[in-house]
Amino acid sequence: MKLRFLYFFVFAPICLFSQVRFVKDTIQSQGDSVVVTATRSERKLSNVTVPATIINAKSIQQIGALRLTDILKEQPGLSLTSGFGAGVQLQGLNPDYTIILINGEPLVGRTAGVLDLNRIALGNIKKIEIVKGPSSSLYGSEAMAGVINIITDATTKTPLQSSLRYGTYNTIDAGLNNTLASKSILYQGYYNYYSTDGYSIRPSTASRVTTPITRVATNQQFKYNLSNNTNVLVGLRFTNEQIKNELSVTNGGLTINSNGEEKNTDYNIASSLNHRFSNALKTSFRSYITQYNATQNLLTISGAPYTDILDHVFNRLENQTDWVVNKKLTAIVGGGAVMEGVKSSRYDSEKIRKTNTNQYAFSQWEWTPNAKLILIGGIRFDQNQTYASAWSPKASMLYKINKQHRIRLSIGQGFKAPDFRQLYLNFTNAAAGSYSVFGTAQAQKVIGQLNSLGQIGTLYNNFYQLKSLQPEYATGTHLTWEFEPNAKSFYSFQLFRNDIRNLIEVQQVGAYVTGAQIYSYLNIGRAFTTGIELEAKHQISKEFSVSAAYQYLETGDKDQLAQIKNGTVYTRDANGLSRKLNVSEYVGLPNNSTHKAQLKFNYSNQNGLFGNIRALYRSKWAVNNTNGNEVYDAGDSFAKGYIALHLSIGKDYMNGLGFQFGCDNMLNYIDALNLPNLPGRTFFATLKIQKSKKI
Repeated sequence: MKLRFLYFFVFAPICLFSQVRFVKDTIQSQGDSVVVTATRSERKLSNVTVPATIINAKSIQQIGALRLTDILKEQPGLSLTSGFGAGVQLQGLNPDYTIILINGEPLVGRTAGVLDLNRIALGNIKKIEIVKGPSSSLYGSEAMAGVINIITDATTKTPLQSSLRYGTYNTIDAGLNNTLASKSILYQGYYNYYSTDGYSIRPSTASRVTTPITRVATNQQFKYNLSNNTNVLVGLRFTNEQIKNELSVTNGGLTINSNGEEKNTDYNIASSLNHRFSNALKTSFRSYITQYNATQNLLTISGAPYTDILDHVFNRLENQTDWVVNKKLTAIVGGGAVMEGVKSSRYDSEKIRKTNTNQYAFSQWEWTPNAKLILIGGIRFDQNQTYASAWSPKASMLYKINKQHRIRLSIGQGFKAPDFRQLYLNFTNAAAGSYSVFGTAQAQKVIGQLNSLGQIGTLYNNFYQLKSLQPEYATGTHLTWEFEPNAKSFYSFQLFRNDIRNLIEVQQVGAYVTGAQIYSYLNIGRAFTTGIELEAKHQISKEFSVSAAYQYLETGDKDQLAQIKNGTVYTRDANGLSRKLNVSEYVGLPNNSTHKAQLKFNYSNQNGLFGNIRALYRSKWAVNNTNGNEVYDAGDSFAKGYIALHLSIGKDYMNGLGFQFGCDNMLNYIDALNLPNLPGRTFFATLKIQKSKKI
């Protein structure tokens, strides 16, 4: 994309429209929360046109959540995954389709597409915003399913706050917040220490479901007001993690035991220059630098060493300009450039950084023709050096039938770019049959060289179809009806559907002369997720409230469904005889439950006493294809459905002292294989001290 194209979208509004009066959205109401992520600008939650949820700091604190996983697992439409860390599925779509932001900036360091949410502490969080549905029109790649934005607290309400928590498995969490402020300068610092011995439900073995971990994290924020209309913001975030590993890999009856340590570091530097030209026009220039480094050193009992390295850097420059044309029309335009690179021991050389650049421009227009109707249209263009350019359009609307009823409708296209793993992976797993996986950028070259050396036994037809990967695309539609009969009650009904095409899937493209498989990546898949979400909240009295939510989800591979309907997919009956698979036996994509529900009771009084009990239900989900037909059906292996019950009670005193006690997984449900993030029954106690008076 030519630079003048970016210049037009980024800088032209600054020069052309600096004299129009700025009309803010009415966000002064104390009873209506403000959301930023849905439109990249402040809007009342009741005025956004897309499905959005806000989780405030009070909700996070009162359930005793420590890490991001603790709070997300209790949100409607979200599920946690356990492979390669704790990832999040949003409305049935895999973790690599949801972008995770901190103060609007993306986190990096995904393994197999999963960003481990345990990396993120919640001690200084102001709120978490969740936007469901394709959001690439504003946020680009990885926002195909939606956006989760963690917004930190930089206020002066609590100049000093400390907390200490102790729980089962010798789990310790200590946090410290401090704030200093003057008329022109604001500083906010957060420090966190976390450690746990991990746990095992098999005490006689060395292997643990969750390994011993020590994490140290800090987050520093600075704000300097250069004038009434100009300010500078700088944010620094650093996390250091050390994990003790004891692993066992069994292949062909041979078990290889190893132990060692994994070290992960994560740092972000975000800065912005913000200026308001007039009441009609404001602009922001942002710079973001982040790096994630993971190093795993293992030593087998025989003394053979193993090292795995991942080093991911991401740099971005961006401008966003907000312009109010008149009382009924507002616009956001912007653009930027990204340069990122990865070094990994699983690529052809851990000393050579694979790089990629991306330039983009976006625009969003909001029209309010009357008090009942809000219409928004937006589009983003991404031009990448590695894959084809991508357009991401989106349209949405909010119609207020009356004071009690609202309807939201959104239709958008999202995309996910091929990641470095899918392009450059060069990995052979000697501990598990010596299979190999090659990224498409070099698969034909590397496999061709191996073939010339006589190491290749078979090449399949799809080997000759290997070519540059294209982005994956999804078209998402969300229809939401909300009903508020009075100030005490709220009801929501949502229909959603996501159609994904150009899915990047791992396919076997050949085999070595030894019979070991050779894999690579191809754009071949089509899939869908669809369902309903129901939510209800009611304030029973000043002290008591209750909320409930339910999700019904259907997923599927469109090509597999077509094969089943054509009678080309088989399974075996109770006698072991082959028969055609029925469509009714197809269960869809793995790791997705058809039913999820939750019920929560909350108590809070004016004296600072609070308590809550939360019941979470998840129905069974497919985990392994055991009958060999490569389709997940009723005859395959499933994880059992379960109910998790959590309890928390506490007391906040006027002098700043606070206590909290809790029990998670009260029913002691354990499934170490499929739910490693859900240990047995655990207890915790927290002491909190804060100074509320300004320094």
